[in-house]
Amino acid sequence: MRILGLDPGLRHTGWGIIDVVGSHLRHVADGTVDSDASQEIAQRLLQIFEGVAVVISEYTPKQAAVEKTFVNRNPASALKLGQARGIALLAPAQAGLPVAEYAPNLVKKSVVGSGHAAKEQVAMMVLTLLPGSSATADAADALAVAICHAHHAATTLLQQERGLAGERL
Repeated sequence: MRILGLDPGLRHTGWGIIDVVGSHLRHVADGTVDSDASQEIAQRLLQIFEGVAVVISEYTPKQAAVEKTFVNRNPASALKLGQARGIALLAPAQAGLPVAEYAPNLVKKSVVGSGHAAKEQVAMMVLTLLPGSSATADAADALAVAICHAHHAATTLLQQERGLAGERL
């Protein structure tokens, strides 16, 4: 299964693609979609949408996962981040991909083992889990979202196979 992870941001939206075969993870690609800060917000959102659409077209993931927005102290920043997040949800949905969402603490806990891990710890663990990746901070966060989804999707599939959907293992 090929998974697209997205870490939304108005300036830089990180993306990461991984392949999952059984319990093995393989790095495929990663990068950022950058918007031009000199443009109006609508144009910047369009740049993010088109950039994510190109990634989807080029790498043909089967599922997507997006990091949820945490509450920001600055309302204007939170609104802008929410708009970028909306685009990160829309682009894969328009391509027909199922889209999952994960809270930042769950992503960190899934990758590092601690929901309050520092960004540097997440990046280091991503590089450990995905040899060959040399992701930037935004792309490493997106790869972490993809890894989190891989773990949770595998658990959900196992539950369905055992007829335990909706019950805890």
